[in-house]
Amino acid sequence: MDTSETGAAVEIRDTLETRELRYFTVVAEELHFGRAAERLGMAQPPLSRAIQQLERRVGVTLLQRNRRGVRLTGAGEVLLAESRAALDAVSAATRRTRRAGGADRPGGPRTRLVLALKAAGSHELLQRLLDAYAAEPDAAEIEVLPCGMCEQAELLRDGRADVALMHTPFNSLAGFDSEEVLTEGQIAILPARHPLAARTTLTLADVSDIPDLPLARWPRHGSYPPGPGPEIHDQTQLAQLIALGRTTAVFPDSARAWLWAEHAAVPLSDAPPVVTHLAWPAHSRSLALAGLVRTATQL
Repeated sequence: MDTSETGAAVEIRDTLETRELRYFTVVAEELHFGRAAERLGMAQPPLSRAIQQLERRVGVTLLQRNRRGVRLTGAGEVLLAESRAALDAVSAATRRTRRAGGADRPGGPRTRLVLALKAAGSHELLQRLLDAYAAEPDAAEIEVLPCGMCEQAELLRDGRADVALMHTPFNSLAGFDSEEVLTEGQIAILPARHPLAARTTLTLADVSDIPDLPLARWPRHGSYPPGPGPEIHDQTQLAQLIALGRTTAVFPDSARAWLWAEHAAVPLSDAPPVVTHLAWPAHSRSLALAGLVRTATQL
């Protein structure tokens, strides 16, 4: 075999199809070929053959099979992480292309950007940003997508959002470009009738050790951190539990905008500042997004 033939063979072996990655990802998540086949809507034998063919193509064992079941090898764990990232990238490309394509059709809608933000984000900041951007020539339509705590990164990576308001130190900006748009302190949100509500300031130690008022717990990476506080699913539930004297929470100062009369906000003297960033995928080349970022930096 000459050099050109060898190069072609390597190129074929190094090329994986999204169908193969999707099959492998489902099997790796279920660790059971029968359940994976049911989830994929196909028979088990062709799924098993597809995984075997994938292992031959990459040249390593991805799954250990025995009488006790299926488990991932070290190489399989690597491919699972890479497969999820690749499938997210394909989904993101499809979603963003469809949004951009609508503006290319005669009489079609104008360019649209999807902005993700957590429900408790700064309403004042968002309104200022949207109003200033809407006044720009050729401004895109902005669709606001509320999301749960720390979900902005996932929405950016899979293409459901083009840009997001993210908050450090709570959100990770790894893999994104960003611009700082707001820095603020933090507050403890307490029941208005609680004795600590009368204090002018509190510390993080104060709010983390209130026997009758445990800190609320938000999900992180699919699970809740340990602790006695209630598991919170949305902002309305949190507001009600605080008003009832069942929990407390720590938020950026701008959260005062959604407080009820039954709530009290007390500044935290030793909490690190919260920085709000406008963040977007590092590879983005959207002119509409560039205009929004420019507007944000001028606010």
